[in-house]
Amino acid sequence: QVQLVESGGGLVQAGGSLRLSCAASGRTFSVSRMGWFRQAPGKEREFVSDISWSGVNPYYADSVKGRFTISRDSAKNMMYLQMNSLKPEDTAVYYCAARSVVVRYENGFWGQGTQVTVSS
Repeated sequence: QVQLVESGGGLVQAGGSLRLSCAASGRTFSVSRMGWFRQAPGKEREFVSDISWSGVNPYYADSVKGRFTISRDSAKNMMYLQMNSLKPEDTAVYYCAARSVVVRYENGFWGQGTQVTVSS
């Protein structure tokens, strides 16, 4: 099993910044990629960004490209999401997720989520 714990959410005004953190522990040797997803009230969960366990090959949803930056600190088993130029539509619960090579995120490991609220 892999345990994931998010932190760093909060309330911020539009145009502001937040940095989310995700701490990974347990059987992390099985992880190939880690990512961020979000779910806004009344909407389905959506992909935000992900990155390889080694910290390369990041991918971003079009809605956050150029504003969000994903990164990894392998020594600390941490993943981060730097969110700049935040918009009210970024308001959601943000989840950290991890998967192995042969498993989709849906069947991987998930954190408990952290709330991000962007006021207009």
